[in-house]
Amino acid sequence: MILDGTSPAAIDQAARTLRDGGLVAFPTETVYGLGADASSDAAVAGIFAAKGRPSDHPLIVHVAAGARGTEALAHFARPLPDFAQKLVRAFWPGPLTLIVERQPGVAAASAGGQDTIGLRCPAHPVAQALLAACAGLGVHGLSGPSANRFGRVSPTTAAHVQEEFGDELLVLDGGACEVGIESTIVDCSRGAPVLLRPGAITRNQIEAAGGEPLRSKEVLGAPDPRASGTLEAHYAPSAKVRLMDAKALQTGLDVLGANAANIAVWSRTVLSSRSQRIVQRRMPDDAAAAAQQLFAVLRDFDAQGVKLIWVEMPPADAAWEGVRDRLTRAAAA
Repeated sequence: MILDGTSPAAIDQAARTLRDGGLVAFPTETVYGLGADASSDAAVAGIFAAKGRPSDHPLIVHVAAGARGTEALAHFARPLPDFAQKLVRAFWPGPLTLIVERQPGVAAASAGGQDTIGLRCPAHPVAQALLAACAGLGVHGLSGPSANRFGRVSPTTAAHVQEEFGDELLVLDGGACEVGIESTIVDCSRGAPVLLRPGAITRNQIEAAGGEPLRSKEVLGAPDPRASGTLEAHYAPSAKVRLMDAKALQTGLDVLGANAANIAVWSRTVLSSRSQRIVQRRMPDDAAAAAQQLFAVLRDFDAQGVKLIWVEMPPADAAWEGVRDRLTRAAAA
């Protein structure tokens, strides 16, 4: 059931559903999340069951802005290191998740049983209205992985969520997501910041705001904590994704010629095909615009029944890192 996320009555209904242990899908600026009371292991178990997600694969907990967010941080996390506090001040609300040390006895299911937990303060007004309403009912935060079946393409509209879960799930409609790919994840639990998942907030921005360079697990001599969206194969449509440069794409189309079928192509370079059965979409030259369209394009190709999706490899510069990451994982599925 899709409800208008700008309606106070819908927000109240959703908050009460969550307080009572139910699930609600809600919009963020990145993708739509499948929410449950993060402090209730029973409610969180409903997320794992609905998505078909392994219970040891941790969830990101979404918290409100302002004073309620400060209270939520104290509820879920041990005191943050200085560089993490700087990142909070610079990027919250926004598309940044921090992995921090978890308060003992709190949100164990959301953390996948780890001693760390991922926290984020989303910027979307509907998400913030919902989080504030939940806080008023005693719900400190919402576990909110992407509202899709595990490993599949993330949803960026309410209609995408309904396609995944049907009419029974309550979905707050907040329009199309502005960012379009999941949040940047920075691990702050090992004494130095480590980038676990790229996103709209870049490495350079993180290092400038945090006041120190990003490290790696090799430098720190410790394995990364498990985190959302970091499996090798993820974000995959039903069709097989293949990444190629523009020359290889055009060569493939030339070789197949007029017989080419059941193939979709997403490229920045203008390509030609003698087949009328090739689906072609233009990838934006701007990284942010490409990120905003990415998951919707993959879903649209699936809806058209193609078997193969050929994608031009994004540029190697830092602005495209999040898009490259999602496409690489989609191609690995």
